[in-house]
Amino acid sequence: MCRRLLLLCLLIGLSTGAFAEDGLRIAHVDSKLIFEGYKGTRKAQDEYDRQVAKWEQQANLLQKELSAIKEKLDKQALMLSDEKRKELEADYAKKDTELKDFINRVYGRTGELITENEKVSAPIIQLIKKAVNEIALQEGYDMVIDRATGAVLFWKSENDLTQKVLDYLNAR
Repeated sequence: MCRRLLLLCLLIGLSTGAFAEDGLRIAHVDSKLIFEGYKGTRKAQDEYDRQVAKWEQQANLLQKELSAIKEKLDKQALMLSDEKRKELEADYAKKDTELKDFINRVYGRTGELITENEKVSAPIIQLIKKAVNEIALQEGYDMVIDRATGAVLFWKSENDLTQKVLDYLNAR
């Protein structure tokens, strides 16, 4: 919070201070709107959603298998021999561990879900940055600020490059 405020004060000071005399031009974009409006994002989102659906199917299957073992244990507990009961309990423990490991591997802090999201979104983010750079240079801007970060409190709509960047990306 403090860093954002300091950055904002610095930018305001630069844009109104000595650099304003030299014609410092600042534009802004909303990278969130660009990311959401870019056609390539929709395609990547579809791929990501398909992978997430596969993981959900796997998790559901493991959960059903675990529930089936538990149900068998609960219904047949009195009729099972000690050996068979212990075998089912061991199966249940093994399947429970398998499910927990799967959930942690896929949905954990450093899981495959996060890795897949980064894999899918990183090239799009790079493409957006490149497009912003190219348009800013073409338009003669010295700096482009991203409104999606929440640090920009005021902007003139004529300095907004969001739609230009989106059009540029979608035209490719």
